[in-house]
Amino acid sequence: MKQRMPVVENILSANDQLAEENRNRLEAADVFALNLMASPGAGKTSLIEHTIKGLSGQLDLAVVDGDIATSIDADRAAAAGAQAIQINTGGECHLDAVMFQSALKQLELSKYDLLIVENVGNLICPASFKLGTHLNVLIASIPEGDDKPYKYPTMYRGVDALVINKIDLLPYIDFDMDYFQRGVEVLNSGLVTFPTSCRTGEGLEDWLTWLQEKVANHNPVASS
Repeated sequence: MKQRMPVVENILSANDQLAEENRNRLEAADVFALNLMASPGAGKTSLIEHTIKGLSGQLDLAVVDGDIATSIDADRAAAAGAQAIQINTGGECHLDAVMFQSALKQLELSKYDLLIVENVGNLICPASFKLGTHLNVLIASIPEGDDKPYKYPTMYRGVDALVINKIDLLPYIDFDMDYFQRGVEVLNSGLVTFPTSCRTGEGLEDWLTWLQEKVANHNPVASS
C-alpha cells in the first residue's frame, strides 16, 4: 500500500511526457484537437456526426474513437464523412497518451484542420490522463440528472467547454438546470456552455461557430 502513490505518480508523469510529444506532433502539423468526454449514452457520437456534417466543406476533420470494444462509433463517424481511427482499449476505462500516439501515427495529420477524440464513456478515469489535445470538452445530458457536477467534481473542474445535450427532454425529466449550473459554476467559473439537442438541432449552430473560431484562431507553437 505504501508504494501505491509513487507508482500512480510515475504512471501519470510518463503519460504527461508522451502527451507533450503528441501536442508537439499536432502543432507541427497545424492541427487543432479536442478531447470529448462524457458518460455512456450522453451523445458523444451524435454530436460528432452533427459536427462532421455541419463543418463539411469548411474544415477537414478526423476522428479518433476510443471504446472498450467494437468499431461502432468509428463506423458512424466514417459514414458521416470523416477519416476515423478506432482504438479498442481492451478493458481500460479511458484513453491515454500512448493510445492516442498510436492513432496519430495512422493519420496523415497535415491533411486535417480539426481532430476530435471521442474518449471512452466515463466520468472518472479520462479526467486524469492527458492526451495532448488542445481542449477538453465534456458532454452532460439531461437524463443523467442534475447532480453530476457535485458527484464528479474532477471532471467538471478540468474541462474547457461544456455541452448540455438532450435539452429537448427537459419538459419530461426532473432536471433542475439552475441547481446543475450552480454546481458547474463553483467548480469552473465562467465555463463556456452550449445547451443543445442533437435530435432537434437546437444550439448546434453556436457549437459549430465556436469550433470554427477555435480552429481559425489556433496559433501553432511547439510546446517547450
